[in-house]
Amino acid sequence: MKDSSKRFDYRVKRVRSKITGTEGRPRLSVRRGHKHIYAQIIDDNKGITIVSASTLSPELKGKLNVTDTVAAAKSVGDLVAKKAAEKGIKKIVFDRRGYEYTGKIKALADAARENGLEF
Repeated sequence: MKDSSKRFDYRVKRVRSKITGTEGRPRLSVRRGHKHIYAQIIDDNKGITIVSASTLSPELKGKLNVTDTVAAAKSVGDLVAKKAAEKGIKKIVFDRRGYEYTGKIKALADAARENGLEF
């Protein structure tokens, strides 16, 4: 394993040790890949995913020309917030994993806030 992946794993564990999603305030977890971005709202007590969205979701798949941009991350944030509102979720805990809170991660979080999620 490379040193960079070890450092990333350490950051993931450090952030995750401080964050837990409950039924009243589930966790919004974000994963950034090379070509796509994924977001899911998780209830850690039950161990279930309540809502998920990504650039591969049917609602976004045909609309996005490029899936690895800040604009695509905003679209995923909008979609996950709208799906959460349908399930009655308003308050969440944001889990950025080991990523810095800039660029795509910040865009996704800001879009989710603009569409009604509180964190």
